[in-house]
Amino acid sequence: MPALRCTAVKCVYNKEELCSKGDINVSGDHAKSVDETCCSSFKERTGNTNAAEGCGCDTIKVGCSACNCKFNENKYCEAGAININGSQACRCEETCCGTFREK
Repeated sequence: MPALRCTAVKCVYNKEELCSKGDINVSGDHAKSVDETCCSSFKERTGNTNAAEGCGCDTIKVGCSACNCKFNENKYCEAGAININGSQACRCEETCCGTFREK
């Protein structure tokens, strides 16, 4: 499982730039660049929710549909580390997988 860092601080699962969800999915079926990917597990934090519940994980299972990425192995990310970017994201489309590298 990759080590995860996530800058999408407006996500309900983000806890100190880690993820409390347990697993995530990266979308980008035909992606050829970082900007054509996104964390489809992103869910905007709204209302009085200030922090993610549970612990933030520093390693996480990452499902991935970006089949053009060199780290994609049978629809899972096999990179040693993954960065999900989107410090101002309010929707999953405003995030991206900063680790994506085209094959």
